[in-house]
Amino acid sequence: MRDLGVGFGFLVQGQRWVARHGKQYGFGLIPGLITLVLYVAALGSLILWGGDLVAWATPFADDWSSPWQGIFRGFLTVVLFALALLLAVLTFTAVTLLIGQPFYESLSESVDRDVSVDGTAPESGLPLWRDLWVSARDSVRVLARAGLWSLLLFGLGFVPVVGQTVIPVLGLFVTGFFLTEELTSVALQRRGIELRARLTLLRTRKTLVWGFGTPLALAFLLPVVAVFLMPGAVAGATLMTRHLLEEENEQDDDETETADDETRANTV
Repeated sequence: MRDLGVGFGFLVQGQRWVARHGKQYGFGLIPGLITLVLYVAALGSLILWGGDLVAWATPFADDWSSPWQGIFRGFLTVVLFALALLLAVLTFTAVTLLIGQPFYESLSESVDRDVSVDGTAPESGLPLWRDLWVSARDSVRVLARAGLWSLLLFGLGFVPVVGQTVIPVLGLFVTGFFLTEELTSVALQRRGIELRARLTLLRTRKTLVWGFGTPLALAFLLPVVAVFLMPGAVAGATLMTRHLLEEENEQDDDETETADDETRANTV
């Protein structure tokens, strides 16, 4: 439970950091606004023509009598929009990070410089096009995993009682984990840490990750809120990344000292 509070604390610290650095916050809003316009247009189109799409996909129901045809196709239209909304929540961060890679890279570096002792920040050393390629490739791989979870949870949502109580909560935790992975990838990729190692690192501290990502996933259900929280979320994810790596380094040092002590004892 303590880790849940610590994770949420990093989210709050990130929002406070951007509140003190107005210029960085302003630049960080631009990618989210662009993504919001694209998603609103896509979801708006689905609202307008979703019924026609469902009718086209279910020609076998053309001869059904009223009201069964309307109930069936209306239900499928609602399900289609709900699935699209879930995918929008899951992909919003990835798309925004891809569009805003230069913006968030600069923001994350500024956070690192601000809190580091020597005022420096790790750099990937890669050209911009290479950073964009790595980010896009990893985002597709993460979204594939998130998509499989979405389909599983979507199917379980039809289970009576459990589907209306447990599954939505579980969905928030799953979404929170993948949101955190996408947000921490800005700082971790800059440190040359590959996707598999990033996932392993986050899985070792799931409670901390959930404390950070689950409240964010809940807030991101409202796209407008997501836009304004995104810069602070990147800043908070950078702070959490530093915390996780420092803990990992301390653990490695402790294991090395223990191994050295055992070696000396065996030698004696």
